[in-house]
Amino acid sequence: MKTKDFSFEIRPELIAQEPTTQRDGARLLCLHRDHGTVRHQLVTKLPDLLPADALLVFNDTRVRHCRLAATLPDRDQSVELLLLEKHTDLEWSAIAGPARRARPGTKLRLPEDRTVEVIFAEEERVRVRITPALDDDYLKRRGHVPLPPYIRREDRPADSERYQTVYARRPGSAAAPTAGLHFSEQLLAEIDRRGIERRFVTLHVGLGTFRPIRSESIADHRMHQESYEVPEETAEAVTRARRAGRTIVAVGTTSVRTLESAWVDGEGLRPGPGRTDLYIYPGYRFLAVDEMFTNFHTPESSLIVMVSAFGGQERILAAYQEAVARRYRFFSYGDAMYIHR
Repeated sequence: MKTKDFSFEIRPELIAQEPTTQRDGARLLCLHRDHGTVRHQLVTKLPDLLPADALLVFNDTRVRHCRLAATLPDRDQSVELLLLEKHTDLEWSAIAGPARRARPGTKLRLPEDRTVEVIFAEEERVRVRITPALDDDYLKRRGHVPLPPYIRREDRPADSERYQTVYARRPGSAAAPTAGLHFSEQLLAEIDRRGIERRFVTLHVGLGTFRPIRSESIADHRMHQESYEVPEETAEAVTRARRAGRTIVAVGTTSVRTLESAWVDGEGLRPGPGRTDLYIYPGYRFLAVDEMFTNFHTPESSLIVMVSAFGGQERILAAYQEAVARRYRFFSYGDAMYIHR
């Protein structure tokens, strides 16, 4: 299959630049996996739509303020660093822009007398050594919320809270698991009141999730590794639910990748830490996930390819076309989709 087969037209005014006033105030397109029926709801109605036996799995990663403005000391030029993953106290993987200003051996400066040395570079991806070491307090003071580039404005203080799920607790992500942004404390309380079980995994979103597909064929795309962790209680709950024939609902594509990466056929969900470069595209056989709550994704991305593998390419693209026609709001701060059985 060609990458262009996963394209669609989106008008700029439909790309959400701001979150909804209330977290659970977005629209919700419900797509039936088996026969393609589409219904239009609100996220607040999700508890009515979930099967009574559902087990919801959320990604509890917490987004760092990981977008930093560096400068070349001997020239009046800036380099933006998007920190992706911390390897040691001093070394990080990052995306540098513009890439031509961050070649191996380049020295950059950060505020408060931090020095950045580029020790590896491949296209826009770099590995850097930062001294003295950065900590979370520094990132909160000097870093910016890593809003995606299709949000055409600078981050504001309100984004520190809204570009973060209410249940985020494990810092390490370079982007939000955006499906989770729709869940308010009130919505979670209503899900609990219905007796629907909730569990958490952690996948720190990095280059693997948001790097675009650049190959002509989707099969030639390769994912970068991202780290994840499955708590023991989540592994036991998911394995138990699968054996009982209950419905496992993944909240977001990162939860899908974690569950599918950690699933061992014939055994169940493996607990503990791991790293995954799992790339899900049409033809993939899902083992751990039955239903998916997700956002609308960018054209020709690994994310729209994944949801197409889950819901069927023709049905997903038809649903996207209907969402465009009905003026749904798209991407990170946009509306949501529930792909159910």
